[in-house]
Amino acid sequence: MKYISTRGACPAVDFESALLAGLAPDGGLYMPATWPRMSVEEARKIGELSYAQAAAEILSLFTSGSFDKAELAEMTAQAYGSFTDDSVAPLTQVGEEDWILELFHGPTLAFKDFAMQILGRLFDAALERRDERVTIIAATSGDTGSAAIEALKSCARVYVVVLHPEGRVSPVQQRMMTSVIAPNVKNIAVKGSFDDCQAIVKTLFADEKFVRDVRLSGVNSINWARLAAQTVYYFTAWAKVAKDEEAISFVVPTGNFGDVFAGYAAKQMGLPIAKLGVAANANDILHRAISNGDYTPGAVQPTASPSMDIQVASNFERLLFEAKGRDANALWAAMEAFARDKGMKIDAQTLAAIRRDFVSAAISMGETLGEIARHYKATGALIDPHTAVGRAGAIRLRGEGALNGKIVTLSTAHPAKFPDAVEQATGRSPALPQAYADLFDRPEQMDHAPADPQVIKEIISKAFA
Repeated sequence: MKYISTRGACPAVDFESALLAGLAPDGGLYMPATWPRMSVEEARKIGELSYAQAAAEILSLFTSGSFDKAELAEMTAQAYGSFTDDSVAPLTQVGEEDWILELFHGPTLAFKDFAMQILGRLFDAALERRDERVTIIAATSGDTGSAAIEALKSCARVYVVVLHPEGRVSPVQQRMMTSVIAPNVKNIAVKGSFDDCQAIVKTLFADEKFVRDVRLSGVNSINWARLAAQTVYYFTAWAKVAKDEEAISFVVPTGNFGDVFAGYAAKQMGLPIAKLGVAANANDILHRAISNGDYTPGAVQPTASPSMDIQVASNFERLLFEAKGRDANALWAAMEAFARDKGMKIDAQTLAAIRRDFVSAAISMGETLGEIARHYKATGALIDPHTAVGRAGAIRLRGEGALNGKIVTLSTAHPAKFPDAVEQATGRSPALPQAYADLFDRPEQMDHAPADPQVIKEIISKAFA
């Protein structure tokens, strides 16, 4: 399996090289040179395996030439053995044709654990056989950082640097990052938004000397291995919900577009998916892009669903690449124009290709809190604000006729990660699981910095010299 850059200006690489590089040298994102394909019968057989076994089977399609199936089976058994639900990604039916896919039973209570837990093991194995070390840098809007730290804190060959927007993550999200005191972990609170953090990461990757000096790599969803791992729960959910070759739809609350692009990848592999619904919050650039072709960032608005408070979705480049028929030159020109003009109007042909697979909705803060309250009243269960955005989006899209039939909404975080919003909506404060009962008694350790790439470089160079 070979990987190519969306911008087409660097050679194809194998999975291990794409894993360790994160971002392609030309500034593009790695994609499989061709999509691995399977029949619906094969998809069902994989989807009906245990989660760890299904993950090994699917990942083997992306890692051929770098990791064999036996290696992967051992890694996935370890990665998903720590999840607190036996099925790893359980489904809860919430309507005649509606389900919630619970993706918060991992060690940091968010869907990012599904990718990070396996990613840490892939990094360990690859670096051990290369006898190398890397510095991982991750920008986080709340959940990626804690999942990366949890997965990588014990890796002997990895330094971990996490940038989060100061004051714009929930207190639980912050503590899950900053209370991990380890010699290979550096937390930096950046005075700015997540988009500022993400822009710093891209700037650092563009500095070839710095990349070489610290052996920089990334675990944000720019890293293809993350998305490959996230395709798995689409297969296992489909196998539980669909009959025969029935196509179903998925609705995903998303800001950076990685989680829903994993669903697109699953569809390209042959999984019967009717439509993919993108549920955005007030930071609605993805909804504007999909509904009318307006991909123009606005100012980031803080909301009750902070992991989605994003105005530039890194993984949208991957979809544009696909929608433009994998024309790297056209994609490069579009992204250069986007950087220059601070916005993009998606052409009619590209937009039509996007809308063959995607529909979207934007959910306000009031609607988010209202859905938390409605869901609690209807089911007695608490959901977090991101899940509420997804469910409100699913209900709207079904009502508009944009989606029909069976719909699975991804529940991306445990409600206890966002207790203030949940309590505001329901009057009940969700309790943290026992493993985190003392979270706010643990000491914190973090640096503070302006949104300045040069300052971040200096902190990293000094910390891991």
